[in-house]
Amino acid sequence: MATEALATIDRERLRTLIERERAAFAERNPRSRKLFAETGRTLLGGVPMSWMTMWAGGFPLFFERAAGSSISDVDGHDYVDFCLGDTGAMAGHAPEPTAAAVDRQYRRGTTTMLPTEDAAWVGRELVRRFGLDAWQFALTATDANRWVLRMARQVTGRPKVLVFNYCYHGTVDETVISLDEHGEACSRAGNVGPAVDPAVTTKVVEFNDTDALEQALAPGDVACVLAEPALTNIGIVLPEPGFHDALRDITRRTGTLLVIDETHTLSSGPGGYTAAHGLDPDMMTMGKAIAGGIPIGAYGMRREIADQVLAADVDLEDTGGVGGTLAGNALSLAAARATLEQVLTDDAFARMIPLAERFTAGVNEVLRSRRMPWNIVQLGARAEYRFTPRPPRNGGESAAAHDAELDAYMHLHLMNRDVLITPFHNMALMCPATTERDVDRHTEVFAEAVGDLLGDR
Repeated sequence: MATEALATIDRERLRTLIERERAAFAERNPRSRKLFAETGRTLLGGVPMSWMTMWAGGFPLFFERAAGSSISDVDGHDYVDFCLGDTGAMAGHAPEPTAAAVDRQYRRGTTTMLPTEDAAWVGRELVRRFGLDAWQFALTATDANRWVLRMARQVTGRPKVLVFNYCYHGTVDETVISLDEHGEACSRAGNVGPAVDPAVTTKVVEFNDTDALEQALAPGDVACVLAEPALTNIGIVLPEPGFHDALRDITRRTGTLLVIDETHTLSSGPGGYTAAHGLDPDMMTMGKAIAGGIPIGAYGMRREIADQVLAADVDLEDTGGVGGTLAGNALSLAAARATLEQVLTDDAFARMIPLAERFTAGVNEVLRSRRMPWNIVQLGARAEYRFTPRPPRNGGESAAAHDAELDAYMHLHLMNRDVLITPFHNMALMCPATTERDVDRHTEVFAEAVGDLLGDR
């Protein structure tokens, strides 16, 4: 029996809808538009950090207040927020236990170059959740990754690192790399003023390609593989069955350290993807969410690696390239303790993950009923829809699936109806304050967007 054909996208209609939504966005946000014009005279690109220009309306919304799972902007609109600061607010905006701890600690002092009892508590909790023995703190996951790469090269005596194509590990020089059309490593398009060609320092292979991984590690010149357990910044790309077992086996056989970056995949559960799926890394990095929005990064390692780092004839304590004056400060650690102890708990994830399942089911029902050639992938409390019939299996396929027009249309349609998702992707994240009503509102607006695209009205 013949199957019904998938729907097709009328590109002229799509462009007309984008213009309609852009005009509506400009009209409904006059105060944000005016503020952006003012900041354009004093801030580079008109924003305090360049990524804030990525919103689809031509200018960013200026927010006035964020609480729980919602944001209010300066034009009086209240949004259901599934962006959550691109994961930084996975605990929700201003969770009360974290807010109270930050207020209390700030009044007691923030930066003393001395440890606190909170640091001891957070260290014990990270050992409990993730299994690694020794931890240090940074202000960002970027710094955590940067410092771990240095330590891995130090203890192995090997010069190179390996990452997966279209990975994301922050602005670490060695990781801003990709494969060109000939399958050769090259500086990733858009890399800003690299100090050295990353192809000199880094090998890169496609995610889920164990043959390429084995070949790249065989010469024995790679200190560590730095890996997200699932790609997240090129669209969610999940590991295929057996991939992580093979990754661990190959790294062990070649004497290569395995570093897992859990910064985004913390959405998988209280112990991240590592605990949820039984991974066994040598080192781990994370950041963003574990302090409830207060800047922090963290990195951990096995005891034997920690002993080698401490025994090395290097300058860990001053100018050796690891550390920072504000890293491990009392404010960040107080926020992390409150967030891990009272907000991002087992019970919280037991609510968040089913909400992501509800989000995914709602989108899937719209795609099924309208015969849309799109898909949605879930990663714990996170979900993302893509404009392809099947999920990409690696970073190269995912990059090739990018559709700037459909991205712009979906983001604008959602924003104009008071729903926010991550501006760089079509990614949605649940927080402890997210409700079924929030999720169902997205499903409703998503269905309207698809209906408009197919010409229902």
